[in-house]
Amino acid sequence: MGEENKNQLKKGFSGIVPMHKSIGTIPEACYVRRNMLERLQKIMAESGIASRRRCEELILEKRVKVNGIIAELGTKADKEKDLIEVDGKPLKAKGQKVYIMLNKPVGYITSAKDQFGRPTVLDLLKGVKERVYPVGRLDYDTEGLLLLTNDGDLTYAITHPKHNINKTYRAVIKGIAGKKEIDAFRKGLAIDDYVTSPAKLSIIKIIDGNSIVDITIHEGKNRQVRKMCAAVGHPVIRLKRTSIGGLKLGGLPVGAWRYLTAEEVAYLKSMGGIKA
Repeated sequence: MGEENKNQLKKGFSGIVPMHKSIGTIPEACYVRRNMLERLQKIMAESGIASRRRCEELILEKRVKVNGIIAELGTKADKEKDLIEVDGKPLKAKGQKVYIMLNKPVGYITSAKDQFGRPTVLDLLKGVKERVYPVGRLDYDTEGLLLLTNDGDLTYAITHPKHNINKTYRAVIKGIAGKKEIDAFRKGLAIDDYVTSPAKLSIIKIIDGNSIVDITIHEGKNRQVRKMCAAVGHPVIRLKRTSIGGLKLGGLPVGAWRYLTAEEVAYLKSMGGIKA
């Protein structure tokens, strides 16, 4: 961004403390205005437009403007005063936050829309008026527990690797797994260009020459569980996520959804390090 645009950006932000030297004590009001400036991606995430990480990507893609000026990553704004636009549309004021658990079926895309016209998980949320987004992903062929919300801060916290939140899957894998596979999961597996963090593999039952297992990981890389099973010679036949941390899918029917309880929301926030 050129110097002229930078100056325009400074002028466009109502609420920025004037860029000049002051003599004497700065009025208290100046401190109040300064404190109302927040990072743009945080404001966007709180409005429910997307996760904070995705909001950062939108800014980098130059799809966000503040008071008519294309924003940069690191830009701060006043959500009460500044005009923030995404793809030319004003950012809507923050509404009621909603938190949903969905038992995702196979054959649905974990996205707001699909370029190939395939059904998405949002198609299953009949009666939900708020604009919500998935927390993390389940691939097209995987079923089970999926969270959706318009709380960008919670999405960011739950999906950030630093919190090491366990996710457990029930899988049917080809062949009979044993101690060798359990040890391999515990030590970490080389897949693609990285080695997985230690994971837990528990054998539940052997049926017709195949194994029913529970797999617990805290990473969330693309198709990671499937790749780990393939790496030990036991490809996945069926895969279902059953829990995120201590939050369990329970008896929620396939394709059905429900709102989380206040206690469940508080639990998720505590896992993500968000103060109540």
